[in-house]
Amino acid sequence: MKKRLCLWMLLPMLLLGGCGVGNKMEDGFYTAEMAEYSHGWKEYLCIFVKNDKIVYAEFNARNESGYIKAWDNGYMGNMLAGTGTYPNAYTRAYVAQLVETQDPDEIDAVTGASHSGGNFDKLSRAVIEQAKKGDSSIVVVEE
Repeated sequence: MKKRLCLWMLLPMLLLGGCGVGNKMEDGFYTAEMAEYSHGWKEYLCIFVKNDKIVYAEFNARNESGYIKAWDNGYMGNMLAGTGTYPNAYTRAYVAQLVETQDPDEIDAVTGASHSGGNFDKLSRAVIEQAKKGDSSIVVVEE
């Protein structure tokens, strides 16, 4: 009787355990970028997944010539004076939260970078979906 009871208790766990199939992220690099430039910059997010975990991420923006927003000292000075933050600070803050929590729902907005925060949310969701599919093509995200 005990064997039968154990099997009946084990069977639902085995069946439910299969529900997670397809939700695991595949190892590799995955990238998502916004479809359009905003104020001359196109934001992107690249993640590296290892053993179903995001172990590295880069969030930034580039202009049409490929120059990286976080490297633009003039932009940094203007933004810092107006909002209290700047690209090199808020991009690192968003990335650190994603790597720590592994969940876009757990990421807090950075004051002064709400537009980029909204884009980061969209990009992180898109890139995680790509990782779950194991699709390393660049996914383009609409505004």
